[in-house]
Amino acid sequence: MIKPIIIAEVGCNHMGDIEIAKKMIKTAANFCEADAVKFQKRCVKELLTAQQYMAPHPVPHNSYGKTYGEHREFLEFNIDQHMELYETCLAEGIEYSCSAWELTSAKEIAGLKPKWIKIPSASNTDFRMLSWLIDNFDGQIHISLGMTTRKEEEFIVNLFDKAGRLKDVVLYACTSGYPVDFEDVCLLEIKRLKDTYGSSVHAIGFSGHHLGIAADVAGLAVGAEFFERHFTLNRTWKGTDHAASLEPDGLRRLARDLRNVSKALAYKREEILPVEWVQRRKLKTRELLDEAAAQAEPEAVNL
Repeated sequence: MIKPIIIAEVGCNHMGDIEIAKKMIKTAANFCEADAVKFQKRCVKELLTAQQYMAPHPVPHNSYGKTYGEHREFLEFNIDQHMELYETCLAEGIEYSCSAWELTSAKEIAGLKPKWIKIPSASNTDFRMLSWLIDNFDGQIHISLGMTTRKEEEFIVNLFDKAGRLKDVVLYACTSGYPVDFEDVCLLEIKRLKDTYGSSVHAIGFSGHHLGIAADVAGLAVGAEFFERHFTLNRTWKGTDHAASLEPDGLRRLARDLRNVSKALAYKREEILPVEWVQRRKLKTRELLDEAAAQAEPEAVNL
């Protein structure tokens, strides 16, 4: 039986408001019963060029600043605020995690000593950051493989293998779109990763940006153990990620369904289960009489 780990990715859906972020933690923990929440950390001026910083947001309606850089800065929490979020997670009994987009953020988040740090698809070829984490962070390193070539994927895996850290790695099948059409979800990538790396890494995950929850349940059936979905309190809120996110009841149902289906993904422990014996005695009366007669007088049974 695969025990699924459900991660509510808050990302930037808090809209730069730490009180909303804390409310999302509490909702994910207590109503949705998720296992973890995930935030994001960027050093915007390190991540963007001056030209990118000063450019307008590609969707002005969703912008929180006059430029794309100002928009990104508005949505950022500093490391002290991330500590507040970490402590809120501890108080609510849910795991804190965070995506690090570049080296400065990786160093800051590593200082909080979370159980794992996530590397988003956009940053998985930042080998300077990956190498620093390999040498300086003892926890798990989760890596999304959206918009990544097979050659890049192999290089990432080999980097961790050479350092003896593959058992600390979780690889996520992912399609980088918001939202993703079902024909682009490509669930069998989970199976490919499981077949290729399953015996070497800690686990295989699925980072989904699709609508609904059916694809996640199918992802469990083909081998995913970690399930990361964008999470919001209201899909109509301002921002680019809300439309591809689950609201609280959707995340609650996802957690319920994944855990129930994980219990069902098993072979029978014995030929006739205890729950079946009651029905067998009630519904197979004739067959049971024939069995008893066969044992007493085999020749008397009309075959």
